[in-house]
Amino acid sequence: MILVADNLQITNSKIKKALEEMDPDPIFEMVKRCEKAGADSLDINSGPLGRDAEKKMPFLVEAVQDASNLPILIDTADPLAMEAGLKASKTKTIINGFSLEPEKLETILPLAKKYETDIIGFLLYPNSHVPPDGTERLNIAVELLEKISNVGIERERLIIDPVVAPVVWQNGRFQDMEILHVIRMLPELLDFPVRTIAGLSNLTTGPGNMEKKLFIERSYLPMLASSGLDMALLNIFHKETIRVAKACNLLMDRKVFSLEEV
Repeated sequence: MILVADNLQITNSKIKKALEEMDPDPIFEMVKRCEKAGADSLDINSGPLGRDAEKKMPFLVEAVQDASNLPILIDTADPLAMEAGLKASKTKTIINGFSLEPEKLETILPLAKKYETDIIGFLLYPNSHVPPDGTERLNIAVELLEKISNVGIERERLIIDPVVAPVVWQNGRFQDMEILHVIRMLPELLDFPVRTIAGLSNLTTGPGNMEKKLFIERSYLPMLASSGLDMALLNIFHKETIRVAKACNLLMDRKVFSLEEV
């Protein structure tokens, strides 16, 4: 699994202040910490940037890339901000992401064609609601593949996010078990080795004891890994979770196993 750090979020007060003041130093520091903690890639979650989108998103992308050569994901629903970030990017970039929501099909999806980037597709209904089970998720995956084909994007550029459900939902545990089945079935259904990504923190969204939340995340992560998950979007500073992720990668590697690597 590729470990994607989700720590570069506008909800972080330091990142928000850095963006308001156009000060790259806090972003540089955060990126270096993410690299040191074991990130393989970085998600830039800018949130809504308003009228300054075309100025602020390039600043974010350039600040991140001045600090690191890691691939980035640009995570915004604002098409102006997305395009500004894609224009500014100098390394491998992934659009995060689109769904069957009409506005995203019209404004976000074409950017993957224009800038020849990979793009994450969420298994959601056009109204952004979460499907009730694995069968519906698989049906949506087929629709997403059709949508990217219709605009001339190579199918290999599609990355599927099955949308992890909070376990506190009434059917949350059922949904998250269904997701494991979806990840296993996708390559056969779509007839190519489609990549998958999952936001681990979605699992424990809501109030509750942080220690227990992290324990649940660490328990679910190996289940995702064994189902064939390619990319895990997570808090790279949760040290024990990262240890579990790296252990999963070691166990699934074909080379000779050594405890010294754990």
